[in-house]
Amino acid sequence: MSEYVHGYSAREAERLKDQAQTLVELLHRDSQFPPGSLVLEAGCGVGAQTVTLSAQSPDTHFISMDISLESVKEARAQIRKSGNTNVSFLNGDIFELPFPAGAFDHLFLCFVLEHLREPVKALKSLKTLLKPGGTVTVIEGDHGSVYFHPDSPYAYKAINCQVQLQANAGGDSNIGRKLYPLLAEAGFESVTVSPRMVYVDSSRPQWVDGFTRKTFTAMVEGVRQEALKAGLVSEVDFDRGIHDLYRTTEPDGTFCYCFFKAFGTSK
Repeated sequence: MSEYVHGYSAREAERLKDQAQTLVELLHRDSQFPPGSLVLEAGCGVGAQTVTLSAQSPDTHFISMDISLESVKEARAQIRKSGNTNVSFLNGDIFELPFPAGAFDHLFLCFVLEHLREPVKALKSLKTLLKPGGTVTVIEGDHGSVYFHPDSPYAYKAINCQVQLQANAGGDSNIGRKLYPLLAEAGFESVTVSPRMVYVDSSRPQWVDGFTRKTFTAMVEGVRQEALKAGLVSEVDFDRGIHDLYRTTEPDGTFCYCFFKAFGTSK
C-alpha cells in the first residue's frame, strides 16, 4: 500500500465525514445488500462510509477493516454513536486478511484503490475471498474530471500538487476512469461502471458548503505543506489557487467533479 497522502489528522477525519454525508444520495442510492449476507468493507478508514452502508442494509453483517489502527478505532466509535449493531471491525492489511477463500458474499471498496501501488493485485487478492457469484462494488473519484467557473490556472496548479503527491506516494488520483479495465484485468465478470457527476452552483448551498468547500477544496488545501516541501509550486501560486477554488463558491461560481461507481461479479 502507498502512503496515505492526506494523513490521519483530526481535520482529515472530519473532512471524510463531511464528504460522506454530502455524497450519500449520489454514491449510495444503490448501495444495498441482501439480508443475511456477509460483506467485507476493505479500507473502511474512519467509518465515514460504514455508517451509511450499515444503516441501509440493517439485516446484512459487515466486516470493515483498515490498515490504520487509529482509523479503525474512530470507525468503531462512529458506528457505536450511530447505534448500528451489524458491523465488526478488523485492523489488517488487504493483502494479508485472515479469512478463508469464499468467505464473503459481497465486497465493498470506496476511495481505496487510489491509494494502492498495485490495485489489480489487491482486487485479485480480495476476489479470492468472494463466493462464486459474489459481487464487488468499487467507488473512486477522478481529479482529472474537475472543472469550474471562474476558471483559474492557479487552482489547477494547486490541484495538480495533490495529484503529483499521490503519484509520488504510489497512488493514482485519476483512477476513477480506469475502474472498468482494472476490474476486468482482476478477473471480475459483468463489469459495469456508472459515472456520478457532481454539479454545484449557488442554487445548491448544501453542496457549495459540503462538497466544494469542505470536501474538495479542503482536501487540496490539506497538502499545502507537503507540496511546498516537495518544491511542486511556489507559496504564492498555491495560495492563489486555493483562493480561486474558494472563489467558485461565490454566487456566480460553479464546480463540477465526477465519481465512478463500478460493479462486478466473481466467477
